Amino acid sequence: MLRRVLLLCALGLLGWLTWEAVTWPDVAALAHRAPTTTAFIERYKARERAAGRRPQVTLAWTDYPRISPNLKRAVLVAEDVNFFSHHGFDWGEIKTAVEESLGERETARGASTITQQLVKNLWLSTGRNPLRKMKEAILTWQVERALAKRRILELYLNVVEFGPGIYGVGRAAESYFSKAPGDLSEEESALLAASLPRPRAWHPGSQSAAYRRYASVIRSRMDRAEFLRKQI
Repeated sequence: MLRRVLLLCALGLLGWLTWEAVTWPDVAALAHRAPTTTAFIERYKARERAAGRRPQVTLAWTDYPRISPNLKRAVLVAEDVNFFSHHGFDWGEIKTAVEESLGERETARGASTITQQLVKNLWLSTGRNPLRKMKEAILTWQVERALAKRRILELYLNVVEFGPGIYGVGRAAESYFSKAPGDLSEEESALLAASLPRPRAWHPGSQSAAYRRYASVIRSRMDRAEFLRKQI
């Protein structure tokens, strides 16, 4: 009986490993190919269809040079100020996040880097099980080694959600400010960056006082992060 159970477990593990190998993302292809959709977009579409609405989401690609340096700086100070100096995992931020969590601070921060967030957006579920976290870590490691930093940031800014159903900087700049992404001001960029933690509730059309305060904090951080101008 025990032998049969072990055999079934081994077969199950082999089946899972085979499935993962067959469906594993082609990370290297992102160096020269833009994604046409993401896991997050597909989940958004599914929710909209379940609610009886017709989802209309498309990715409009914006090349890195045509994205405003103001937005790049705003997103970096808001989400991952050490982006250009780490290799996918910001151990200092992870330590601080754990300490704040243990201290039960109301505003305890997250510790995901932009690379980790890109991996989650492109390929993963929203669950927190150990297997998903392991897959996230492996893919983050692969992305950092296969792609240049600016390419990672370019991909992130083109797929992340800036408002309900508004994915990518091109759509966001057009929808909220009626302008090209390269023309975004520092104030507009701070408003977009502030939407990233809660894009369904926080976006330039929102009247949330908390959202506006956070955008002001990001704007102040931008002035203190002049070193990013040379990196972006």
